[in-house]
Amino acid sequence: MKIVFASHNPNKIKEIKLLLPPSIELLSLADIGCTQDIAETADTIEGNAQIKATYIKDHYGFDCFADDTGLEVDALDGAPGVYSARYAGPQKIDAENIQKLLRKLAGNSHRSAQFKTVIALSNYKGTHLFTGICKGIILKEPKGKDGFGYDPIFQPIGYPQSFAEMPTSLKNQISHRKKALEKLIVYLQAQKK
Repeated sequence: MKIVFASHNPNKIKEIKLLLPPSIELLSLADIGCTQDIAETADTIEGNAQIKATYIKDHYGFDCFADDTGLEVDALDGAPGVYSARYAGPQKIDAENIQKLLRKLAGNSHRSAQFKTVIALSNYKGTHLFTGICKGIILKEPKGKDGFGYDPIFQPIGYPQSFAEMPTSLKNQISHRKKALEKLIVYLQAQKK
């Protein structure tokens, strides 16, 4: 089975490829000749994922899935949420987003948060949503060199290190993206029967 993952982010593509079974061939946007940066104009994580998946299905004819992920911090009423990638501005610089978040939480002992990934699949049957959540806390300072986004300040519940301190193999076992992707894979495999 061939399916397009609507992302230009090489980190996400690499992570997804490691999680998919060999029976599913992942195509990137580059593989299908799509160079557009599909605008994420929705005000929800679900909406942004749907926009990207539907765009590829409608314009290129491929079954496609897209994801959108947000970091939702309880003490900030769920912010940055859908604006996670551009929290500190449209330039989407991870270090600036992290610093802004840490400034907003300065002096606040309530640091619970969750990463939420929503995968939207657009195929001949319509659009389907799959959600994965990883709960944790926001650290007071960045720790670790691996990962991307908010990984250096997010420590998942039950683990002594941040996502950025974990080996990729461990992060991939417990991540929000993996949980959403597992639901997508179950759905895709059921369609093949």
